[in-house]
Formats: sequence, structure tokens, C-alpha cells
Amino acid sequence: MSDDRRQQFKAALRETKNLPTLPGIVTKLTKMADDPDTTTEQMGKVISKDHILAAKLLKLVNSAFYGFPQRISSLSSAIILLGFNVVKSLIISASIFEVMEDQDVELWEHSLGCAVVSGVIARRLEISEPEEISTAGLIHDLGKVAIKMEFSEEYRAVNRLMAERGIAMREAEMEIMGINHAEVGGWLAKNWNLPVRLVEPISCHHTPEQAVNEPVSSAVVHFADILIRGMGYGHAGDNKVPMLHKKAWDLLSFGPADLDEIIDEVEEKLWDVKGFSLEITADAAQDDSEEQEA
Repeated sequence: MSDDRRQQFKAALRETKNLPTLPGIVTKLTKMADDPDTTTEQMGKVISKDHILAAKLLKLVNSAFYGFPQRISSLSSAIILLGFNVVKSLIISASIFEVMEDQDVELWEHSLGCAVVSGVIARRLEISEPEEISTAGLIHDLGKVAIKMEFSEEYRAVNRLMAERGIAMREAEMEIMGINHAEVGGWLAKNWNLPVRLVEPISCHHTPEQAVNEPVSSAVVHFADILIRGMGYGHAGDNKVPMLHKKAWDLLSFGPADLDEIIDEVEEKLWDVKGFSLEITADAAQDDSEEQEA
């Protein structure tokens, strides 16, 4: 596929009206974060003005894949514990998955599972701000949502090709579109001014060897995506478990005993995340019911 065609896809993504736009609140919070006199309480007040967003943010912060021992009840506490970049990313995630919850609950569950594994591995490797790596795992497949919503004809063709030839989604995307969901997700994350620590794990979660600035974070999300697929939690759109890249495996330096312990910890956390996912589905159904009654 020519570079002109690739640029057409990028332009279509920038101009799309179907995908959630970057919430205006993020722009305001970004300006506040650049001001050294801004307090977390002030940031919390700005977020709390959007009651639905504030509720979703606290629900995500208190979910199992972050695993804080105490319940976080205030937005200012969430900002202190998670840091601004994670909170900013979660605000965007809330917008993205408001769409995903309606369209593809199984992909949402896969994303939650990837977030769980990413967090477990990041803590095991003693990576600073492991919550940010969890967030990268949470939104690593946002490109799939973009393709489904913005390029519906190509999305259907990709699914037909997967069914006909039994190939992975990424292979079918490259054949039909000349791009794949990881690239699309990376474009979106970059255009939304997400930090590199989130952009690279999204764009490189199938190609961790291409990560320049965040090779370890990209390796974590790459491995997490593979592990959660292998465990059969949620559904990522195809039944293919990708190959683990040697460079990523070398960076992680895990042995058999490490894997056993990681899987045990992940399985325990997934029970809680499953409940969280079902709770979100129930909330969405209740909201639909209330709208119909109104």
C-alpha cells in the first residue's frame, strides 16, 4: 500500500466524528498540570464537575487491576496515588470504553485482563509507576475500536478474510488496509498527546522490538496481551495467540517459577475484574432502561 493511502487513513482518523473526541477537560487539566502552583484538590474539583466521568474514574481506580489495598474515595487521592498522566489516560479510557462497552464487551474484558497482567508484571519488575503500565495494557487495543467504527467496510472485509483463511487479525488488517490496529492506536494516542510511555506500548504491542524509548513497557504489554489470550479471558477479535518476541522475553528475564507465580496472581485478580466487568455491563443496561422509561 502506498504512503498516500496510509496518509488517507490518518486524515480520516483525525476528522472522524464517530470516535470519542479528546474530552475538553483533559486540555484544561493539562494546562493546570503545567502550573506549579496547581494543587491536586483543584484538579479534583475540575474533574468532579463531570459527575459521570468522576464516577467512572473512581470505579476504574478502585478496580482489581490497580490493586490498591485501601479504597480510594476522592479524586485528589486518585491523582496523588496514580499521577497526572495515569489520571489523564483514564479519563480518555472512560470515553473510549463508553463506546466499547456498547459494541464489544468481550474486547473490553480482554483489555481489562491485559491491564491486570501488565500491572502484575510491572510490579514484579519493580517498574516505577506500574499503574501507568496497567493503563497502557487497558488501552492497547483502542485501534480496533477505531477501525470498527471509522472503517466499517474494511473491518467487515478483515473479518471475512480471517474466517476464510484462518489468519490473525493483524495479518488480515495488513492485507486489506496496509495498516494494523496497533499502528492506528498509536496514531490516536499520539494525536491525543498521551505520554510516550503509553504511546509506544500501544503502537508496539505486537512489535516490541521496534520500541525506541519504552522497550521494557512495550515488552510488558506485548507479553501481557499474549498471556491473557492464552488464558482465554475475554476475546481480542481472533483466536490466534501471537508469538512471543525473543527481544521482549530477554528484557523480561522470566523463568518457569516466575511464570507460575505470575499466572497464580493473575488468576486471583481476574475473579475481581470479572465482577467489575459484569458490573459495568449491568450499569450500561440500567442506563438504557432508564433512558427508555424517560
